[in-house]
Amino acid sequence: MKINNREIIAILRGIKPSNVIKVVNILSRNGISKIEIPLNSPKPFETIRKIKYECEYVNSLGAGTVLKPKEVELAYKAGCNFIFSPNLNKQVIKETKKRKMTSVPGIFTPSEAINAIEYGADALKLFPAHLIKPEGVKSFLAVLPKKLPIIVVGGVENSRIKHWFQNGVTGFGVGSYLYNIKYSLDKIDKISKKIVKDYDKYK
Repeated sequence: MKINNREIIAILRGIKPSNVIKVVNILSRNGISKIEIPLNSPKPFETIRKIKYECEYVNSLGAGTVLKPKEVELAYKAGCNFIFSPNLNKQVIKETKKRKMTSVPGIFTPSEAINAIEYGADALKLFPAHLIKPEGVKSFLAVLPKKLPIIVVGGVENSRIKHWFQNGVTGFGVGSYLYNIKYSLDKIDKISKKIVKDYDKYK
């Protein structure tokens, strides 16, 4: 199995260290090899370490819901190479870049987007995306540097992937649609296959 570069980030909110390996191996086998562990999950740094050392086909490993610079340090030590935040925090971005990790802060307005770029962000997390909708992305792209990655998170479902791509989105962070602690492994397997199929169809 080869590691792929699809810009699909699996957001595994609430996952426990005890079952993360099985879930991540299903996702990577199906073509999703970018994994985010939100820090408001149980024992997130233990979970990150397990993925780092036990999952061979993970392309990128990150921490999400990162709100403080200290959390960036802990994520780095656990094995992360990217940081996702729900908000724009200059100090979190600076700490992320200090540790040579990829910084993806959450933004919702053009002003926040421009500030994030000035602080050193590598990509922008458009959140919550369902409030802006695919058509609204064009307004952002009109004032942002060309080729800056835009990752949409929040309410992203397969039926809209085509429209997001058509309006300039680079990738997707997929959370509760893909993973819930109540989902069976079989359900996660089926959903992840469909996400990858639709992504490849319209990319």
